[in-house]
Amino acid sequence: MLVGTWNLENLYRPGGLFGPRDQTAYETKLASLAAVVTELDPDLLGVQEIGEPVALTDLVGMLDGEWHTAVSTHPDSRGIRVGFLSRTPLRLLADTTAFPDMLRPVQTDDTGQAAEAAGRGLLAVETEGVCAAVAHLKSKLLSYPVNRFHPHDEGERARYGVYALHRRACEAAALRALADTLLAGDGRERDVVVLGDLNDEVQAATTQLLLGPPGSEIGTPGFDRADRGDAARLWNVAPLIPAGQRYSRINSGRPELIDHVLVSHRLARRIAVAGTGLPAETAPRLPSVSEDPAGRRDAAGSDHAPVWVRVD
Repeated sequence: MLVGTWNLENLYRPGGLFGPRDQTAYETKLASLAAVVTELDPDLLGVQEIGEPVALTDLVGMLDGEWHTAVSTHPDSRGIRVGFLSRTPLRLLADTTAFPDMLRPVQTDDTGQAAEAAGRGLLAVETEGVCAAVAHLKSKLLSYPVNRFHPHDEGERARYGVYALHRRACEAAALRALADTLLAGDGRERDVVVLGDLNDEVQAATTQLLLGPPGSEIGTPGFDRADRGDAARLWNVAPLIPAGQRYSRINSGRPELIDHVLVSHRLARRIAVAGTGLPAETAPRLPSVSEDPAGRRDAAGSDHAPVWVRVD
């Protein structure tokens, strides 16, 4: 079974504010995305940045064979949301934006505006005995009042960086709470995967808090020693990705792994191989992105590489 995650980068039909400007650019983008999905050949793929559900339907229409989809009903202010592509039927388990009960709303701007829930829905499904959640956490790209992407000064940059970090942390906590529900206290017997664009790297605090009890990560001495924490843990497959492939985006010329696959105890012991991009590639071929979110509006494909794991 191959399970993966992929940010499709602004999957909208043409003519709107964020998607391709014309039908030709749209069809080129769809063809590029479809070619990657076909070659990757996933059994289950969590996807991000679905701008319009009908655009995902258009993409599925370019794929061979039977596919099943699920799409969150909770988009952000731009209309983007998460979803799944699957070779087997999907049963919806959750579609939520709720922060855990004890978390209070967090400040989002200088006016004191507060976020009481995740900016995009967290979606969970079950298929063939595997429970999966997909998420797209708050972006590291900072935006400022009046649709600015550049601050007036460094004080403003620092404040808005804090606002974004607090939101991403609360969303990560919400995703961890959803994972706890899927694990149901026994990841040693349940197959659970958590997928998504987490918008930060492996060692970032927001990514780390998804792991659960510490001390048993892949590549550490504790990995092969069973303990009570295994029932609640998730394992990030990143250490198993070959070093030359260990990135899913290039930001201002710097490769970074911000898209992640995490698995429960039983799945962690069945991993055959993990990677980014396509299985035949030695390294993903990606453009370098900048702070201009409109710079790739008519670009084909995606600015992210898929991240995937194959389990026996």
